[in-house]
Amino acid sequence: MKIDKYILFAFLYFFLNSLGLPFGLTYTTLLSPLLYYWILVTRKREILFPFFLAFLPFAIIHLVGGVDMKSYFVSVLNLASCYIFGQAFYTFLIYARDKEGIFRKLVLVNFILCLIAIPLYFTPFYDILWIEQYLTEGVDNFRRLKLFTYEASYYATLFTPLFIFYFLKIILKLNKANSWQLLLVIFLPLALSFSLGVISAILIAWFLTCILLLRSMARKRRVWNLVALAGSLSIFLLVMLVIFFPENSLFSRIGNVISGTDLSGNGRTSDAFLLADRILALKSHIWGVGAGQVKIVGADIIRNYYNYPDDYMVIAIPNTVAETWALFGWVGLVLRMGTEVFLFFHTRVWTSYYRLFLFLFVFIYQFTGSFITNIAEYVIWILAFTHAFPQFDVIPKTGKIKKSLS
Repeated sequence: MKIDKYILFAFLYFFLNSLGLPFGLTYTTLLSPLLYYWILVTRKREILFPFFLAFLPFAIIHLVGGVDMKSYFVSVLNLASCYIFGQAFYTFLIYARDKEGIFRKLVLVNFILCLIAIPLYFTPFYDILWIEQYLTEGVDNFRRLKLFTYEASYYATLFTPLFIFYFLKIILKLNKANSWQLLLVIFLPLALSFSLGVISAILIAWFLTCILLLRSMARKRRVWNLVALAGSLSIFLLVMLVIFFPENSLFSRIGNVISGTDLSGNGRTSDAFLLADRILALKSHIWGVGAGQVKIVGADIIRNYYNYPDDYMVIAIPNTVAETWALFGWVGLVLRMGTEVFLFFHTRVWTSYYRLFLFLFVFIYQFTGSFITNIAEYVIWILAFTHAFPQFDVIPKTGKIKKSLS
């Protein structure tokens, strides 16, 4: 039986990318040479030259200023593999014929795994699909759904494009199946991941999408009916939690965030920028410390700040924007933000409900956590900048899919 390479690519990325591999290593990284060759054959164009051309000024300045060579070149290769994967995903969007069919398969298999995970939660084998970790002050050893990924928040980020895709299909009446069943299929994974950062960013992005496309949304009664229903259900659930489970983990986490004692939340937001600033002070605020150098230059700063022991080796800045600033300074951060704003206008993101929702989500989320080599984030950026799903156009048009990033 012939296996569709596009389905294989999608399933590898979504379900199996880190299965059985050491932390930090993925199959998309290992397969970068093969993906690069596939891109060259499929699109018949060189894609690495722009990456190295843009990276060259940073490389010259960082190498002249002095870096740990092994960490630097390993990190550059990792960044290059992320770039290759991004190009491969863009190629997938342009050339895959039945992208919605592939999305449907991913959502269905994901839901089946969620159903399998629920009884597994209560067994000694929970760690196959769940992760047990510190959540916030007073809530330790909390289990969150991760499936075969390395962490629950990453899984939630991975699932977000699928969630938004089918959420909008329900809202815009583009779905022929039972909407109530589909709501369960898309909401269950996010709820079980308990990623408040991802869920909060989705809610804020949806609110902003409604505001920015208010004129179009106002004509869709179904939108406001569902908003009213969702609001009523949320209030009901909150009242039930207050009455029957006043000491639940959700309230504990929200209370700690409000009081400023949520160490996990602080570490991904304010602390990340504070530590980046202190690390930059040792090198250059303009050009940064260089790829892979945070764990070299900033090891003592991060250990002392959190009172970690000297043998603690997980040294990182868990925030995409803060990490970009630390590694590449103000120049890199301006380039990052400038590219996002330029592509927003160049590809007319606001002309699509789906693309605008995705853009707003990932723009917000990059300030609240994650890391610079997170390919799940790059997938969302590419979806936001590529006109791959014309059914979500605010003003429907006929014609072929535009290669928006070309």
